[in-house]
Amino acid sequence: MGMLTKKIERDLEELKNYKIGVLKGGISEERKISLISGREVFLALKRKGLDAEEIEINTSDEHTIEEILLANNIEIAFIALHGEFGEDGQIQKILEGIDIPYTGSGPEASYLAMDKIASKRLFLENNVLTPDFYIIHKDKVASPLSFPKVIKPYYSGSSIGVFIVDDIKAWDKSINKAFEISDRLIIEEYIRGREITVGILDDKPLSVIEIVPKEGYFDFTTKYSDALAEFKAPAPLNKDTYKKVMEMAERAHRCLGCRHFSRVDIRLDNYNNPFVLEVNSIPGLTSHSLLPLSAKVCGIDFDNLIMRMLISALKNEKKAKQKV
Repeated sequence: MGMLTKKIERDLEELKNYKIGVLKGGISEERKISLISGREVFLALKRKGLDAEEIEINTSDEHTIEEILLANNIEIAFIALHGEFGEDGQIQKILEGIDIPYTGSGPEASYLAMDKIASKRLFLENNVLTPDFYIIHKDKVASPLSFPKVIKPYYSGSSIGVFIVDDIKAWDKSINKAFEISDRLIIEEYIRGREITVGILDDKPLSVIEIVPKEGYFDFTTKYSDALAEFKAPAPLNKDTYKKVMEMAERAHRCLGCRHFSRVDIRLDNYNNPFVLEVNSIPGLTSHSLLPLSAKVCGIDFDNLIMRMLISALKNEKKAKQKV
């Protein structure tokens, strides 16, 4: 443990030579959450004595963003953007184009994690259990023959536009709302059982968290509100199930090509089979967020979690330079 501490201290000293830009805000419906995540990351970096600056992104224009990043003279970007143009590979491409290393997954893996249709197909190809599903388009909607069903926009995060419906009346209402967000929807079989999530750090699973909403399900409001859900950390699972969930989460993270960190959302059915719902390539970093909680179970506090995420970006940059 002492050696690990000394190594982190050496990495911290090296990071003091870099100017770090914390990218936050963005243009998606998750902008408000991103602003909170970005602020928390910035404060953690300052507590570690690093040269950090908050950079608010409020456009998707590539040229404008390049100008903002270059004007701030940052040398590493900590991406705290969520949703479209933050978590989908677009900002990652811009950063690579101007040779600024950044935290998290690359452009392709970010896109695959964001596109739930693409990620579902990769799960199936790589023996990652995922609920049965089909895709519907705005101009061609057929009512399901059975309920309950889960309705999801194919390209969104934070459970925005996600509905669990039990009857045709709820179906009609929810479909219309979901189509306001996306022109394609995933209709998924609802897995009865327990809702769990697994944080990934340094490409390894941290711990399993069980989410128990006080009522309804773990939607956007529940995710970012006090006292609307109970979190059991670590999840009270038997040893074999716990191991199986950890392995499935790691497989999902790797099959999309994600790097360094993510959060994998899972439903555990009544037979303890883990069904992967999605991989979040840039999980929330707020006081309500689950990656920090998963890390905390493993003895990693918030500030050191942020440090390790940043160290991974620095190491990735060094490896890339060695290959050239």
